Amino acid sequence: MLKRSTILAFLTLCMACATLKAEDLDVAPVVREGTAWYDAANWDVEGQCWKDVERHFARCPARAKGVIPEGVWANSQHSAGLITRFRTDSTSISVKYKLYSPNLAITLMPATGVSGLDLYVLHNGKWCWVACTKPDAQEATQILVSGMTNEMKEYMLYYPLYNGIDQLEIGVPEEAHFFAMAPRKEKPVFYYGTSITNGGCVSRPGNAFTAMLGRRLDLPVINFGFAGSARMEPELAKLIIEMDPAIFVLDALPNMSPQETATRPIPFIQILRDAHPETPILLVEDRSFSNSYLLPDVAATHKARREGLKKAYEHFIALGDKNIYYLSAENLLGEQLDYDSTMDASHPNDLGMYRMTDSLEKVLRPILKK
Repeated sequence: MLKRSTILAFLTLCMACATLKAEDLDVAPVVREGTAWYDAANWDVEGQCWKDVERHFARCPARAKGVIPEGVWANSQHSAGLITRFRTDSTSISVKYKLYSPNLAITLMPATGVSGLDLYVLHNGKWCWVACTKPDAQEATQILVSGMTNEMKEYMLYYPLYNGIDQLEIGVPEEAHFFAMAPRKEKPVFYYGTSITNGGCVSRPGNAFTAMLGRRLDLPVINFGFAGSARMEPELAKLIIEMDPAIFVLDALPNMSPQETATRPIPFIQILRDAHPETPILLVEDRSFSNSYLLPDVAATHKARREGLKKAYEHFIALGDKNIYYLSAENLLGEQLDYDSTMDASHPNDLGMYRMTDSLEKVLRPILKK
């Protein structure tokens, strides 16, 4: 007769197999002192477009170095928008990580947003926040959460916004079940933008508007935000066309001068359109500085930038392009409600990111349903 322990082990294995999903991946851990550590480099990260990268969790391919502008390349080493997905019945989750840069925080943004890892769980059909690391060193081991119930749950772990990850392991007790999950297969929303898209200046990665859009739309989002370096250069367009997204969103105006917006959008968009004749393209005006109502020169710059982008939009409309769309800056950050949505008049705080997500979601949902 089989021993009771053998039967229990068999039943446990059967229960684990019954919970398998198509996107589950077989990843072996390294066990240290009773904790099973799963190296996130052993399965694909969501939000990453290329695998031929110089650093494992970078956003641009190694072959782009020296081709795309230097500022774009430097910012592409940040892990903004990258997500590791997994499922576990563990009552606790730990992380062991090494950050790319020792600079854990910046003037307007705390270490939790710049360098933090942010954990979400699928709870009652909705993505809900669980915990965020508290970065105090370039390399650390931290317990993210403990004391949870032991039913199987699905998680997303958001990577740092203004720092990168060189090493990441996810730890659970040795007896817990853990399934790495492949990135979702749906076509992503591809969002090209500035430091705001990069995540400046939220308190933690899950509050970036690209992250919130991903959860609301239930779609992968490619964060192609480059602080101070989004200027619609043709080299970027030629790189972007390698993607096949559900939509291209272009939000580069905050980094561009009126002279650049008068000349660069049409050639940039044309490169995208030649490669992707039917893919929707959404053009987004630059958000207004929250104090621009007091500053005539700033308001005039906003107006000039938008005129250049609007002319590009009208150019493609005149050519018969039925898949190009335009989002005005009006009330993008809740200007009609108050002026409390930014850290420094320019970069959204958490409230601003929430309001920006509202504005973008209203435009994106009907486009994506077509």
